[in-house]
Amino acid sequence: MKNFSDFLNMTVYQVYLRSFQDSNGDGVGDLQGVLSRLDHLQELGVNAVWLCPCYKSPNHDNGYDVADYLAIQPEYGSFADWEKLRDGLKARNMALIMDLVVNHTSDEHPWFLASRSSRDNPYRDYYIWAKKPPNHWQSCFGGSAWKYDPQTQEYYLHSFSVHQPDLNWENPRVRAEIRAVVDFWVERGVDGFRCDVIDFIAKDFAENKMHGGPFLRAYLKELFHRPHLKGLFTVGESQANKESVSLLCGEDSQALTTVFQFDHVRLGQSKKDKFKPVPDTLDDFKKQLVKWQKIAKELQFPYALFTDNHDQAPLLSRLGNDRELRYECATMLAACVYLLKGIPFIFQGQEYGFASSTYTDIQAFQDVESVQYYEKYKGRKTEQELLSALNFGSRDNPRRPMAWTDSEQASHGFSTGTPWLGVHSRAEEINLEKDKAAEKSVFAFYQKLLAFRQKTACVRQGEFRDLTKDRTGCFFYERQGGKDSVFVLCNFEKEQTLPLPQALQKGYRLVLHNYADAEPFSERFRPYEVKVYEKHR
Repeated sequence: MKNFSDFLNMTVYQVYLRSFQDSNGDGVGDLQGVLSRLDHLQELGVNAVWLCPCYKSPNHDNGYDVADYLAIQPEYGSFADWEKLRDGLKARNMALIMDLVVNHTSDEHPWFLASRSSRDNPYRDYYIWAKKPPNHWQSCFGGSAWKYDPQTQEYYLHSFSVHQPDLNWENPRVRAEIRAVVDFWVERGVDGFRCDVIDFIAKDFAENKMHGGPFLRAYLKELFHRPHLKGLFTVGESQANKESVSLLCGEDSQALTTVFQFDHVRLGQSKKDKFKPVPDTLDDFKKQLVKWQKIAKELQFPYALFTDNHDQAPLLSRLGNDRELRYECATMLAACVYLLKGIPFIFQGQEYGFASSTYTDIQAFQDVESVQYYEKYKGRKTEQELLSALNFGSRDNPRRPMAWTDSEQASHGFSTGTPWLGVHSRAEEINLEKDKAAEKSVFAFYQKLLAFRQKTACVRQGEFRDLTKDRTGCFFYERQGGKDSVFVLCNFEKEQTLPLPQALQKGYRLVLHNYADAEPFSERFRPYEVKVYEKHR
């Protein structure tokens, strides 16, 4: 594997392919569309792209139900288009990270079609079958995780949609198949993988555990720790805690480069019902960030820094202010998170301050999780309550098409056709073109922030020290490496007076801020004000 420090030089941009850029007017984002926007990504300042699934799929879960791991989904383009995108990234010295979805396949995958054809088919044991459900596991999308299949009169396990049957990782033939998938893409120039719900590949029926079983690390080491994969970047999506991370990413393990953990980005929503808001605060957010900075240092792995992704409604809308102080809040959150120690992951749209949308008709929602939630509670909750819940927590929120331009024509620059999913309800107000022309530009701030991170070794590689002490409503911290030091002072939603660290009087200069009239050493902090100071010793 590459050195720990090498990965800390990465800044990753997540492309949700269906919603990034449509090149042919069919309303669906595609590979040629991404290729046409590489200059935008280079201008922003990222050096790696995580491409959400582009494999052949019936799209019951927007590509996370794979029907062929070795083929490109036709609506996204051809394999030649993928190769052009790969070459375009390489020409700009950007790494390509592919989504690897191997807990389950589509129910239209040839393996599953063979598996369900008869009980004695050679592919039967590629999936998990039972004469009757051996437990009461629930699908993550609601309802039983066991689906009766009348063809062979048995039940198969699906941790997610009924169209996503779980693979049986205890079968060595399955593991060999997945190794071949990884090798196929690495041979064609892929630099790494984001591993979807990776802890679900290891079940523990004896302990009634649907994920995180005892063979998880062994499976991943068998998959990724082979000589020809040295240097491969891997980030896992998992139900992470300190114990599980130590098994996957710790200095003694290194089954994966890093993992996403969700303690901080799931704040503001109920743990039992993501569609229900709860009164978490940015102080709770700060506590989680500090906790995980300490865990990452102790376990020695490069922590994944992120606030948003394709599964979560924007953090800006859940914990911040996406209306009156959208610019200030978006930029403060960016500096707060991306100047910590770790690997930044930026989700498309963050660079212009995208926020949650508001719709008054269920027809505006397509996501399988959202539709199932609506159907489950229809008649038990009012229509207004249901739509309010979906507007708050639906995965359609971050998946709305990118708003590139200020004009409603061509769906704000996304497509000349009808978009597969309705454009953001606030796209006329919040779009890249309008933001870049604004005096308060989120994009311009991101550019400065990422450029500063890239040129400042102590931000990428240095140590983290929390300076907040017993203060509330703020987050003060230092990044220090060698003779250099950076102070990051973040205020939250309320204006307040905050004593500055005494060290600032000794040669530090203000290098980044989000209020144009910021006074370098004033102790008065306005709502969502951030100040970043640097000193070369």
